[in-house]
Amino acid sequence: MIAPNQLTDPTVRAFVTAVNAGDRSAFSALLAPDATMSDDGSDREVAQWAEKEIWSANGHMDVVSESDGGLALVVDYRNDTWGEMRTAWRFVTDSGRVSRFETGQA
Repeated sequence: MIAPNQLTDPTVRAFVTAVNAGDRSAFSALLAPDATMSDDGSDREVAQWAEKEIWSANGHMDVVSESDGGLALVVDYRNDTWGEMRTAWRFVTDSGRVSRFETGQA
């Protein structure tokens, strides 16, 4: 596993740290105003998805590996709804904010 504070990209590092800390404010502050995301190839509304998959379900990211300068992660993701699954995450960042992220089973 890669500790969140060892992740290469500072924006992705902050994203993982916010998720794992259950810090909604830090998570929201990282998102660009028009941020988008997809889950298993289907676009979702970020706030609704985060509420269901992260906040109300105690989501947690254990990073297995990173690539593409830290913008692509393989993560053992767990939450109270789905249990644990290996997931892939890709991030598009701009000026320290996430403009898009994509996740899905790896």
